[in-house]
Amino acid sequence: MVLALPHPEVYLTGRWAERNWRNVPGPFYGAATDTCWSGRMAAPDHVLYDDETGQEFVYRQPRNAVEVDRLLFAAWTDPLSGYGWDGDQHWTAGSVRTWWHERARLREWATDLKTAWSPHSDADCQEAATGLAVLLAYLDGELETDLRLYLYWLEERRSPGPAEALPKL
Repeated sequence: MVLALPHPEVYLTGRWAERNWRNVPGPFYGAATDTCWSGRMAAPDHVLYDDETGQEFVYRQPRNAVEVDRLLFAAWTDPLSGYGWDGDQHWTAGSVRTWWHERARLREWATDLKTAWSPHSDADCQEAATGLAVLLAYLDGELETDLRLYLYWLEERRSPGPAEALPKL
């Protein structure tokens, strides 16, 4: 069975001013989402939960059509329609660089929460702790390149060619 989602404008109504500070720069973000912890069921490679309210945030932007579909499905299942998709209208090269230089805050938060949730008896907390471990690895690995690609996109409004240099963070 194939599920045809409605047009994203119907359910991607999150407001930039309400976005969770844990979102990585990019077009998609979690703002005033629900607290049902359902986003990882649809998009475990992209969605995590905060520990203050349980709201969802995007820790890795999708890179291809399949990943976009998964994230859109996670957003569609959010009864509060708290995901947004207008990040490209708000992020600037300067704000992405600032986010990158302040990423230690996200690392500290994720490390502390992973430590707290890993031994938890609740299976959902353990699964979320696994996601936090993936986030930490992403912070130390591919995120830098992903953000440099995003900077290129913000500045040029196109993907770079194979020989084109990426901007520095």
